[in-house]
Amino acid sequence: MKPIPVAFHIGPLEVHTYGIGLALTFWFGYTYFERRLQDRGYRTEWLVGMFLWTVLAAVIGARAFHVLSNLNYYEHNPGDVFAIWHGGLSSFGGLIFAVPTGILLTRRRCPELGIARALDIVAPVLMAAWAMGRLLGPQLMVAGGGHATHQWFGMYYAGQAGRRLPVPIFQAIEDFTVYVILLLVERALNRWPDGTRRAGYPAGTVLGVGMVLWGIERFLDEHLWLGEDGHLGSVLVQIAGVALAVGGLVLLVATRRRWKSWLAAGSPGGHPGPSDDGGPDTGEASRPVPSGQIPSGQIPIGPAPID
Repeated sequence: MKPIPVAFHIGPLEVHTYGIGLALTFWFGYTYFERRLQDRGYRTEWLVGMFLWTVLAAVIGARAFHVLSNLNYYEHNPGDVFAIWHGGLSSFGGLIFAVPTGILLTRRRCPELGIARALDIVAPVLMAAWAMGRLLGPQLMVAGGGHATHQWFGMYYAGQAGRRLPVPIFQAIEDFTVYVILLLVERALNRWPDGTRRAGYPAGTVLGVGMVLWGIERFLDEHLWLGEDGHLGSVLVQIAGVALAVGGLVLLVATRRRWKSWLAAGSPGGHPGPSDDGGPDTGEASRPVPSGQIPSGQIPIGPAPID
C-alpha cells in the first residue's frame, strides 16, 4: 500500500494536498461559526476581517511553536523554517496566537457579543473544524502518522518508513465525539428541567467542558501515539494538554458559582432573569418560555434544530 499523495502538479505548479485540506477546514469553520451567530441574532458583517486576522495569527503561532519545539533541527536547517508544506503546525501554538487575536477583534467589532458567550458559541465550531482538519491536514501531509505498528489498521505515510498508527484518523474520531458532547451540553443548558426554554444563562460551561475533554485528548494522543521520550516538543504538548484540562476545570467551577448566584437572584418561580454577559441572546424575562413560543422582542437562544 502506497502513502497517500501529499502533492500533485498542475502544469509547472506543485499543489500540496495538505494546504487544500487546511483551506477547506478554515472555510468550514468560518461558515459554521457565521451560521451559529446568525441563529442567535448577532450581526456578522464584521466576521470576515476578524476571521482572516485570526487565521493568520493561528498559522504564525502554530509554525512558531513547532519551530521552537524543534529548534535544534531548524538551527541546522534554517531554510526549512517556513516550509509548512512539509508539515509542522502545532495546535497549541495556533491557539495561543489565534484566541487572543479573535477575542480582541471581537470586542472591538462586535461589542454587544459578550466574550464568554462568544467562546461558548465557537467551542463546538472549533471541535468540528479540528475533526475535519485532522482528516484533511495531517492525514495528507509528510510524516503525518504516529508510532510504527504492525497492526492491520496501520497506514503508510510519506516520509515515514513502514506502517504507522493513523493518529489523524483517531483524532478526527475523538474530536467529533467531543463536538457531539458539546452540542448535547448546549442543548441541555437551553432547557429547564420541565422542558421550557431557558431565556439566557451564564456562559462558560460549553467552553469549560470542551477545554477539559480536548486537553485530556491531546495529552493522551501525544503520550500514547505520537510522543518521543525526552523530546522537548512532545513534553510541551503534554504539559499544554494538562494545563488546558485544568484551566477548563477552573472555568467550570467558576461558572458553577455564577450559576448559583444567578439562580439565587431569580424569580419566586425559580426561573432567573437575564444572564450577566449581555448580547442578543441574553434573557429579558424572568419567566420560562414555553417551547415553540418566543416573547415579543426576545431573540431565541441555543442551536438550531439542525445543529
